[in-house]
Amino acid sequence: MSNSEIPEFAKLLVERVRDVSIRSCDQALNPNSNDPVAKRWRQAAQVQNDLKGIARVLIPDVVDDVIFNLLDAIDDGHLKLTFTASSGKQIDLKKDGLGELAGWYMGSGGWPAMYSKERSTDDFSDLP
Repeated sequence: MSNSEIPEFAKLLVERVRDVSIRSCDQALNPNSNDPVAKRWRQAAQVQNDLKGIARVLIPDVVDDVIFNLLDAIDDGHLKLTFTASSGKQIDLKKDGLGELAGWYMGSGGWPAMYSKERSTDDFSDLP
């Protein structure tokens, strides 16, 4: 790594996104958790008899958790990132995202529902 700032970025990414996601998924394994993800995982473990069936439930949740934590780190100002749109315009993700990127991602009808071509679950669809 020739650029001395890259290790700083790597450390923040691993601590604020990867490690937080691992802890969050570990919490979903708690048998007493009432979190929708934990309930879904427990149900999959009871219903599915094979690893592939369980993994089909877990994989989207884990991916969404990592993306949520990345966006949350941006919203909280821990990762200061800009995005260059196809028009060439650069935006400050924290400022222009109004600190709401993580909410827009995970909220009911959020980005996975809007843009993903893969399976996803809306844990907030029953909220008014």
